[in-house]
Amino acid sequence: MDYIISGIQQVGVGCKDVYKTWDWYRQMLGADVPVFDEKATAALMLPYTGGQPRERHAILALNMQGGGGFEIWQHTQHVPTEPAVEPQLGDTGIFAVKIKCFNADKAFEHFKSKGANVLSAEVETGPDAVERYFWVKDPYNNLLQIVEAKNWFQKQGKPTGGVYGVVLGTTNMEKTTALFRDILGYDQVVYEKTDALPDFKALPSGNTPCTRVLLRHSQARLGAFAPLLGATEIELVQTFDRTPKRLFENRFWGECGFIHLCFDINGMDALKNRLNTEGYPFTVDSANSFDMGEAAGRFAYIEDADGTLIEFVETHKVPILKKIGWYLNLTKRRPEKALPRWMLKALGLNRVND
Repeated sequence: MDYIISGIQQVGVGCKDVYKTWDWYRQMLGADVPVFDEKATAALMLPYTGGQPRERHAILALNMQGGGGFEIWQHTQHVPTEPAVEPQLGDTGIFAVKIKCFNADKAFEHFKSKGANVLSAEVETGPDAVERYFWVKDPYNNLLQIVEAKNWFQKQGKPTGGVYGVVLGTTNMEKTTALFRDILGYDQVVYEKTDALPDFKALPSGNTPCTRVLLRHSQARLGAFAPLLGATEIELVQTFDRTPKRLFENRFWGECGFIHLCFDINGMDALKNRLNTEGYPFTVDSANSFDMGEAAGRFAYIEDADGTLIEFVETHKVPILKKIGWYLNLTKRRPEKALPRWMLKALGLNRVND
């Protein structure tokens, strides 16, 4: 069997207080359905945690209108460190997370009315003269791009959905583009521009000349969660007049900031073989099914050309309704077949209300 990439499952968000951070993401971004809420030991991330297992508390939260989730992650043995300096455009790693919205103008007014740190003076238009968005910072200095999108799982009256993609800094545009285009299925180049473009002007070092490549997948996603995760995009940025910093240099994985980009996949062994062939060996591999009590599966990590962590999760068990112990075993399903929409909607029964 070949591998299937269903979409972006989640982006990891390292923080100092997992519940306080989730409060903001729940109230402002509608990520109010916890897939799991677990305290455990991160025993397999040793290459990125100083060679020692680290105690952690993590919550994976979804917005049921559609899009990827947030894995909000806190070290519990020590106070997590923040970046020494504010991330600048072109720094390598996840510079910003894209959040989908129905209407950029209405979402802009929503964030302004809620007192969010909106960086844009108005809704911006991207280099393709079509995509509309604006920039927001969460209370923990993480950058969000609120992007108007058309692909939705359902409508629940919230102005935003979940994760729509990421903006990644790179020093090797050709190699990083090839990784996402040729291996991970982002085979549609929406634009490739080189200049200091005005829609970035509100960002730290946003006037820096750069090359930008926006990638989308041209084919519909397959897999159990594909209707919920939806269409996504990856934007790559390479700057030229400054030496970029690595966002997690001299810090442990899981400390403050965006820590990884995670894809929901099926066919881990086939993906592993392809990545090995292309020069991206797994640096972490749970090999067998991990068990987080409320979810189970296999996970693995690679590094892109600049060391940005990309995670792959093959889900084996997922909670549909935890209150009555209803869990779904995915190991016996046809991997390309989506779960029924009513079953995916049932995940919302775990919603946490304020």
